Amino acid sequence: MGEPSDTPGAWAVGLAGLSDLVYGVANSDAHAEVFSVPRGEGGWERVTAGEFATEVTAVAKGLVAAGVGAGDRVLVAASAHQDWVRVAFAVWSVRGVLVPLPESASVERVAHVVRQTRPAAAVIQGDRLLRAATGLQRELPDLGRVWRMEAGLEGIVSLGQYMDASSVRFRRDETMPEDAAVVLYPVSTVSRSMRGVVLSHGALLASAAGVVDRVWPRLSELPAGRASALLDLPLSQIQGLASLLACMVGRVRVGLAGPGGFLRGAEVFRPTVLVCGAGLLESVFESERGSARSTGWDSLGTFNSAVDSAVQFDRSPRKGAWQRLSRSMYDWQFARLREALGNRVHLAVCWGGGLSDRLDSFFGGVGIPVFQVFGTAETAGAFAAAGVGERVPGTVGRAVAGREVWVSREGEAHVRGGGVFSGYWGDEEATRSAFREGWLATGFAVEVDGDGFVSVVGRLRPQAASVEVAGRFVAGGVAVAELEVSSESVVVGGGVEESAASPVAAVAALSAVEEPVERGDAELVAEFEARLRAHPLISQVLVIVEGRPFASALVTLVRDQLEYWRLVNGRPLAMAPEEIAGDRDLLREVQGLVYEANRSVPRHLAVRSFHVLAEEFTVQSGLVQPSGELRREAVLRAFSEEIDGLYRARRDR
Repeated sequence: MGEPSDTPGAWAVGLAGLSDLVYGVANSDAHAEVFSVPRGEGGWERVTAGEFATEVTAVAKGLVAAGVGAGDRVLVAASAHQDWVRVAFAVWSVRGVLVPLPESASVERVAHVVRQTRPAAAVIQGDRLLRAATGLQRELPDLGRVWRMEAGLEGIVSLGQYMDASSVRFRRDETMPEDAAVVLYPVSTVSRSMRGVVLSHGALLASAAGVVDRVWPRLSELPAGRASALLDLPLSQIQGLASLLACMVGRVRVGLAGPGGFLRGAEVFRPTVLVCGAGLLESVFESERGSARSTGWDSLGTFNSAVDSAVQFDRSPRKGAWQRLSRSMYDWQFARLREALGNRVHLAVCWGGGLSDRLDSFFGGVGIPVFQVFGTAETAGAFAAAGVGERVPGTVGRAVAGREVWVSREGEAHVRGGGVFSGYWGDEEATRSAFREGWLATGFAVEVDGDGFVSVVGRLRPQAASVEVAGRFVAGGVAVAELEVSSESVVVGGGVEESAASPVAAVAALSAVEEPVERGDAELVAEFEARLRAHPLISQVLVIVEGRPFASALVTLVRDQLEYWRLVNGRPLAMAPEEIAGDRDLLREVQGLVYEANRSVPRHLAVRSFHVLAEEFTVQSGLVQPSGELRREAVLRAFSEEIDGLYRARRDR
């Protein structure tokens, strides 16, 4: 397993598998506290490494008894809590592959993932998904056991009570860094939203180690046993999973935020390490500014002066007496903000980038230096991270150890190195198309300065949805150069407009390349709508064709998934659903889904314009029948203005 080095990251990279994070710590210091578990009214009970290793072994023996073998997939569809973590490490301990989904995943998404990965067992939370999983057991005999998460893990543990722990140890000792550990299905990927990202043990360990080593000088200032983090990120997505693993690599005690949310839990938990997205920091700042505004303009003026002082202090290369005095004048103002986060935060790790340079500097001046981290699921969560002495506000730092970042002429970040994914589950063609001469195309536009600091500009295009290669448009690996690309633009809802000179717009407009077998238009439209509804973000779809010059669509979004998308993409907490539905990045995601669905219908049924609505059609509004079917005529009447606007926008061009 290797001896610990000067940094936790160096030690972690030498591990064979993720389960060694548990057993390695337990063997070296069984009394080290690794988790805090909610108990009673707002209380927390600490769990030592030895106790956690014992719990993981018990669950792992149950999985072995249930027939889970090396390489077998185990589906876990549940929210983030301690049993989720126990199951995950138990799966890795027996050389299984974790397939995580959020509790809010749609039934269609669960069915797709089960059919694609064919898991040997599943742990499910909630009646809705439990019925979906058990209903597939007859169709898929590979799915042997389905356990209910709410019932606890006793049902799994009881199966292996008679077994010796050596049955788990022998499997764990056979784990190799290149073995698959996770198949992730990212919510925010567009054209690959239903493709599983395969990440190895080595890739996840390298990514976590790279982040920890960047912040280690600051983290090591905390006394032994004082490093603690409260996580409020979904463990089924790469930000949450990477955060969990980074905390374990860095010996940071982890608590999982409950239903009350992060800020409420922070008052009691009092974390010393803040792990979050940009949205949380923005909401804390806006809350303090709102409090100042509500008490009068004088208070707001004082708050603004305090912000300026903190920003200047953080950006000053030398913290002279005058800067320290100026900052100390407003420390009472900063104390309120620190209290909102538990009053003990020593550093913040902000996943996903997106924090402005001013807010970045403000928190640094307050005494909470922010280390931004950026990556995608395909890069195991992090390919760039800020570090102590290498923190430039507004950037996500430099490429982490073992990674290289190259920027194409179009400004797209390409990555290669140890933390890159193994491929898409069961899709070799998509895996090949994700790389350009050995470099992974991330789908994000970045800027890199002369010192190597990376600034994220935004999503360049739906990842690998289309790319121009040698003058040909390639979409999902299928050449469509024979299509004539006009100079007109594609109009999508919310005011997003793409010139057809770009690959995304041109292919999205003319992506219907397969003429289906002779079937009626109504049947094809119904299949088109069903394809879009299969995505967890999308609730309802109504395609408008009859009496119109081309096909258009109304799209509604799932409210819970809309909030989840906001969290994953680092949007402010105060952002209204209507604002999220009009977000350019979200609209690009829907555009990518429309593009994919267009390929299944003839040209005259290909949707060329759509309008996104934040609110779903309901039975109460008279737009949905009790059976769940849309009242098409009622919807057309209710949203006639929006529909006319889709066609008017194109006529006005």
